[in-house]
Amino acid sequence: MLSIMNINKDMGNLLCCVQVDQSTVAIKERFGKFDEVLEPGCHCLPWFLGSQLAGSLSLRLQQLDVRCETKTKDNVFVNVVASIQYRALSDKASDAFYKLSNTRTQIQAYVFDVIRASVPKLYLDDAFEQKNEIAKAVEDELEKVTSVLL
Repeated sequence: MLSIMNINKDMGNLLCCVQVDQSTVAIKERFGKFDEVLEPGCHCLPWFLGSQLAGSLSLRLQQLDVRCETKTKDNVFVNVVASIQYRALSDKASDAFYKLSNTRTQIQAYVFDVIRASVPKLYLDDAFEQKNEIAKAVEDELEKVTSVLL
C-alpha cells in the first residue's frame, strides 16, 4: 500500500500536480521569488517553468503554554503559566511564512517580557486577583507586535 502511495505522489510531481491539504495553505515560488499562496485542493505546479513549493503553513488553532518564573513585589517567587492560542490568517499567509522565523519562540519572548514587567509590580495576593489584567496586557502586546510584523 505504501509503495502505491509513493508512486502516486511521484507521478503527481512528474505531472506537475500538487495537493494542498485542508486547513493548510502552501507557498508557491517561481525561480525563488514568492508567486502566490495556494489554497487547499489540487494545483498545477510546472516545475519546468521554475515553479516550486517553498513550504506550507497550518491554519489550525495552535496552543503554546509559556511557563515563566518571576518574583512579586513582596519577594515571593511564582511560576506563571500562560496558555497562548494563535493561528495564521490565510490572507496574511505569505507574511507569516516569510517574516516569522520561529513563531513559537518569538511569541514566548513577548509573553515573558509582559509577565516579567507586570508581576514584579504586584504583591502575591494582588497578582492572583489581577490575572485578567495581566492576560489582557499579554494579548495587547501580542496584537501590537503582530500588527507591525504582519
